[in-house]
Amino acid sequence: VQLVESGGGLVQAGGSLRLSCAPSGSIVSINTMGWYRQVPGKARELVASITEGGSTNYADSMKGRFTISRDNAKNTVYLQMNSLKPEDTAVYYCNVDKVTFRRGTRYFTARNYWGQGTQVTVSS
Repeated sequence: VQLVESGGGLVQAGGSLRLSCAPSGSIVSINTMGWYRQVPGKARELVASITEGGSTNYADSMKGRFTISRDNAKNTVYLQMNSLKPEDTAVYYCNVDKVTFRRGTRYFTARNYWGQGTQVTVSS
């Protein structure tokens, strides 16, 4: 199973971007999905998370500007980022708290699964 992220890029301050993340493979279930970000020299920080039932959690600095959503039928999580600021520049990582998948006739569960990251750069 791999988490495939897309949607990063370069945008001017005040602009918007939409990130997407979906796992490859035969997915049986996913619980909480989230987005984190990291800048060089700093710890990775939570941006937002969403449970399978749709309950959301946001870092304070992202509230009102970012919206996390998911499509359970597609096992995809999205992050709509509006009113972007230069300080939002970071590598954004998709995270899955627990994923159950099938490989052949066997079932596996992985925890704390990460995507490869996608760069978001906001110019001033």
